[in-house]
Amino acid sequence: MSFIIVYITHATEKVAMKFSNYLVQQKFAACANVFPMKSAYWWNDAIQSENEWVSIVKTIPENWIGLKKEVEKIHPYEVPCIMKIDVEANESYENWIRDSVELKS
Repeated sequence: MSFIIVYITHATEKVAMKFSNYLVQQKFAACANVFPMKSAYWWNDAIQSENEWVSIVKTIPENWIGLKKEVEKIHPYEVPCIMKIDVEANESYENWIRDSVELKS
């Protein structure tokens, strides 16, 4: 058994928490961790440096497509970062994730 984490960047802590709480409340995800970071990236032909926030959202692989579509619908960025990472953990934690979400495909 395995699960996925979905890495999503946000402009502010408020937005990151709003997305994380929404995804957990709607049972797309079992939980989310939110933390600050500094980003450097190309945008409009120049390097940009910004403070951002990231959500690490934990869910089942079957929810990837539905979760990604949901985030794309409501994310304020023109090009949001929504990355899927396949992971494994201890069996009891993976079972808790499966038991905490609803299939959203």
